[in-house]
Amino acid sequence: MKYLLIFILVLVIFIISVTLGAQNDAVVSFNYLLAKGDYRLSTLLAILFAAGFILGWIVCGLFYLRLRLRLSRAERKLKRVQQEIVPTTEHEALPPSVVVKE
Repeated sequence: MKYLLIFILVLVIFIISVTLGAQNDAVVSFNYLLAKGDYRLSTLLAILFAAGFILGWIVCGLFYLRLRLRLSRAERKLKRVQQEIVPTTEHEALPPSVVVKE
């Protein structure tokens, strides 16, 4: 539910920015690494916002995936160690001569 609300909030911000940017018909020259292009300011802002948003989700997703993999490895290791340990009671661990009777 929390993620749905965050997604809706980002979508609303994006729609508002596109709507407000559509009122601005200024054409800007955008010089990027391989070429140069003339774009409307609203289109350029929308594209760069979307690219930044997607790049941010990819980076966060990779960190989350790495964390989940570490957690699953640790859980498997813990399960393996717990299976190796044989639970013994106090009387079974001590030899019969050492058991104290009350």
